[in-house]
Amino acid sequence: MRLSVDEAFRRYGDRVFSAAFSICRSREDADDTVQDTFLKYYEKNADYIDESHLKAWLLRVAINRAKDITGTFWRRNRVSWEEYMNELEFVQPEDRDLFEAVMRLPEKYRIVIHLHYYEEYSIEEIAAAVHSRPGTVKSQLSRGRKLLKSMLTEGEDHDR
Repeated sequence: MRLSVDEAFRRYGDRVFSAAFSICRSREDADDTVQDTFLKYYEKNADYIDESHLKAWLLRVAINRAKDITGTFWRRNRVSWEEYMNELEFVQPEDRDLFEAVMRLPEKYRIVIHLHYYEEYSIEEIAAAVHSRPGTVKSQLSRGRKLLKSMLTEGEDHDR
């Protein structure tokens, strides 16, 4: 199975951006990651088993590229994602709080939380995408949920 770059971007561009943003926490870096990911897709010119295989490949490339970008000296010493939050529109006020809490998670929890809840990947699919074992992913999801819960309930206690 092979889609044109335009069709692949139309179907998966938002998901690739979302995964990249969860790592980079910067709109510009996530945009760069998306561009690099689809350029690599174009250059690779390979056939994929099915759409889920293609989606997994795109997300894996995006995650790797986003990690590369966040590791640069220039990126580590730049303004963070909080400015971008002012540009986003949230349907419910709780959505903003949840997004902010997810973005404050350590990277290893942020990635698995994003892939599980936003991309609806199974634990096995996440394990394959992040090159980890399913048991490790389960632990990271559990710890990430606990951290999110404590972050969100801590905020409620301060509001009262």
